[in-house]
Amino acid sequence: MTRHSSILERDQAVLLIIDVQESFRKYLPEFGNLTRNISILVEAAKILQLPVVVTEQYPQGLGNTVSEIAACLGDHQVFGKQCFSCCGDDDFTGALRNLGRHQIIVSGIEAHVCVNQTVHDLLLAGYQPHLVTDAISARSPKNKEIAIQKMTASGAVPSCVEMALFEMCVTSGTATFKAVQRLVK
Repeated sequence: MTRHSSILERDQAVLLIIDVQESFRKYLPEFGNLTRNISILVEAAKILQLPVVVTEQYPQGLGNTVSEIAACLGDHQVFGKQCFSCCGDDDFTGALRNLGRHQIIVSGIEAHVCVNQTVHDLLLAGYQPHLVTDAISARSPKNKEIAIQKMTASGAVPSCVEMALFEMCVTSGTATFKAVQRLVK
């Protein structure tokens, strides 16, 4: 079956978690929803066998990835960075290139800073970013809204947790679908 190029394919997708660090916890509205949705994405990535890439902005000052998500990740590589765009880090871009996949499932914070700049650099590099809008946040809901509009207008594909996961499941009735479905119920 031929599918539209904007539909996620699990053999082409990578989950990217941008800068969900401890110091943001007290400043982001609905932080619990954000971490729950990203944790669902991480658990589903295990089921769907997707690579997961994690970044941390200036971890010495902003802390590490929050425990809720780190616990789901288990042993994983984290790319520390100083640039707002993840693509400003050569280790990150090299690791992404080595995965050989072109669809990037984007989650994290903050929508209008690190997520926005990363998504634009991913587009420039020929990747197809999918914005999981219920797994992206900012201190201000208005900043998130404007960032999503800008990234979408630039060519990023808007999505949400369930949409992204069920696109990669393709069909119902399989063991994979049932395992993923349990995560979102």
